[in-house]
Amino acid sequence: MAHKFEIYKDKAGEFRVRFKYNSEVMFSTEGYTSRASAENAIESIKKNGPGAPVEDNS
Repeated sequence: MAHKFEIYKDKAGEFRVRFKYNSEVMFSTEGYTSRASAENAIESIKKNGPGAPVEDNS
C-alpha cells in the first residue's frame, strides 16, 4: 500500500500521527496524550479532509 497513517510516540512520550506516501512523510500531527486521541485524529482527517478547501497564500 502506497499510502498509510502511522501512529508513533515522540521523544516527549506523546502519540503523533504521520501520513506517508511511498515511505515519504507528507505531514504529521500535533502530540496527543493518548493513543485514542491519535486514532480520533486519523478518523477526523479521513472524514473531513476530502472536502476541505484549499487556501492559496502564495
